[in-house]
Amino acid sequence: MWERNSKIILGVSGGPDSVFLLEFFVSLQKKYNLQLIIAHINYALRGKDSEKDQELVAALAQKFSLEMFVLKPKLPKKISENSLRDLRYEFFEKIRKENFFDSIAVAHTLDDQVETFLMRVIRGSGLNGLQGMKYRSEKIIRPLLGISKKEILLYFKNKTDGTDKTNGTYYRTDKTNKESLFFRNKVRNLLLPFLEKNFNPNIRKTISNSAVSISQDYDLISALTKKNFRANSPSGKVVYTRSTIFAQPTFQNIYHSYLSHINTTQPTQEFSRTSEKGCVGGNLTPPSGESAHQAIGKLKTFLIGQ
Repeated sequence: MWERNSKIILGVSGGPDSVFLLEFFVSLQKKYNLQLIIAHINYALRGKDSEKDQELVAALAQKFSLEMFVLKPKLPKKISENSLRDLRYEFFEKIRKENFFDSIAVAHTLDDQVETFLMRVIRGSGLNGLQGMKYRSEKIIRPLLGISKKEILLYFKNKTDGTDKTNGTYYRTDKTNKESLFFRNKVRNLLLPFLEKNFNPNIRKTISNSAVSISQDYDLISALTKKNFRANSPSGKVVYTRSTIFAQPTFQNIYHSYLSHINTTQPTQEFSRTSEKGCVGGNLTPPSGESAHQAIGKLKTFLIGQ
C-alpha cells in the first residue's frame, strides 16, 4: 500500500480507529522514512464535543511533530452521510494535491466493511458494490480493513499505565454513533447485533470473507471483460450476441468497460441490427441525464425485440 519515502495524508477524526491509524503510521515513520500530514474535519455537528475532537487531534499532531490541516465547512440544513463523506474526501484530495503527497490513509476497519456490505445488500447492489472496499483504491489506502473495532479498543485498553494519554485520553468517543439516525448506525446498532445473537456469532468475519471473495471474482470478471472488449472491438464499436445480452452481469461489465474506453463529451446513442442472430454494432453512451442502467435496459429491449 505504500513504499519507502512515501508521503501520506492521514485522515484523523479523533476517534479510536483514526488515532490507532495515526499511531500505526508514526510507529513506521522512521523505518520507511515516511512524510505524514494530518487532515481533520470539524463538522461542528456536536457542539463542544466537536471542538474537543479537534483539540485532541491538534494535541496529537503536536505530540508527533506533524503538520495538521483543518476544515470547518459550512453545512446546508439538509445533510446526509454521503454528502459528509464526499466533503471529507474532497478535502483530503485537495490537501494531497497541494502538498504533492502520494496517498490518503483512512481508518476504515473490518466492521466498516461489514456495515457497507449489508447496506448495499439492503439497497440492492451487483457484484461491483458487494465487493466492498479495497485496501487500495487509486489514491486511498485502508490499512485497517482486516482489523476489527474490538481489536482496536483492546489495543488501547492494554495501555494500562496511561502515561501516553493526550489531553487525558487516548481517543474521543462520538456519542451519536450510538444513535440510530443514519442508515449506517441502524445497521451497526440494530441489525448486526441481531444477526450475531440469532444467526451467527461470527457474522462480521463471515461477511468480511464474503466481500473479499466477491472482490476476487469481480476482478477476474472485469479482467476477462476488458480482454474480450479489446479483442472484439478494435474499431471502437461494441459487438454483442444474444447470449451476451441475456448474461446480465457480463453485459453490464462489457458495457461499463466500453464507456470507460471511449471519451466523448457529447453522449450519443446509435443502434443498428447486423444479423438475424441478434448481433449488433454501434456507438453507445447514455444520453444526457440517463443512467447507465437505463441505457442498458433500452439496448436490451431493442436487441431482443420486445
